[in-house]
Amino acid sequence: MRSENNNKRGGVATLSVALQFAGNRLLASLKPAERAILEPSMSSLFLNRGDVLFEPGEDVTQTYFPGPGVVVSLVVTMADGRAVESATIGREGAVGGIVSAGHKPAFSRAAVQIGGTALRIETAALESAKERSSVIRDLFNRYADTLIAQTLQSVACNALHSLEARLCRWLLTTHDRVDSDEIALTQEYLAEMLGVQRTTVSGVARVLQERGLISYSRGRMVILDRAGLERSACECYGSVQDHFRAILPDTRPQNVLDAKTGS
Repeated sequence: MRSENNNKRGGVATLSVALQFAGNRLLASLKPAERAILEPSMSSLFLNRGDVLFEPGEDVTQTYFPGPGVVVSLVVTMADGRAVESATIGREGAVGGIVSAGHKPAFSRAAVQIGGTALRIETAALESAKERSSVIRDLFNRYADTLIAQTLQSVACNALHSLEARLCRWLLTTHDRVDSDEIALTQEYLAEMLGVQRTTVSGVARVLQERGLISYSRGRMVILDRAGLERSACECYGSVQDHFRAILPDTRPQNVLDAKTGS
């Protein structure tokens, strides 16, 4: 289902634009002068799980800023219908006309994995804001770098690392973006994101459950041992986090960072 132009989805009213700036770490890092440039062009909406923000080949005319708990996947689909996730975006970033300026055709599909409130801006308006403010331009140029880095790391991860390590990495990145230890997802969806069969994911999830790292039933997964998942995940999780901290140190994209630094 495509995202619609309204301010109320699924019976849930969205928050005001001004309040939502604090819920996205890119936007929250801006000072009032830069916020004043962007805010008039922003609108609030509720994204439902399964909403498609754009398909491959479509002009990317909108840019979305996920709020707390929202997770969007960039998915590449093959000619035979198989698909795999290439990047995951939550409240630390943005989805849309970020890497390429203007109305450029999308290469991947952007699908909402976990729903919630988000902000949206016309990509043309975002480009205009970049021209008006070097601070805004620099922020999104740096974020584009981190998004490319995540995609490159995913290529290496999918080719070289075990499914168990990849699943742990996926759970950690999703856990970072939600406000709960509970993650609502089906094995079918998780299998698509990882590019494997559902039965394969089921077997690996069962192993993680037996080790006390997670519990899983009826499309509901609960993180029981975050530290254990970190030990079981591949190096890719830490590499992407380290790069984000180096390129965008002021946005502090993950809750786990605050827990580790004690600030």
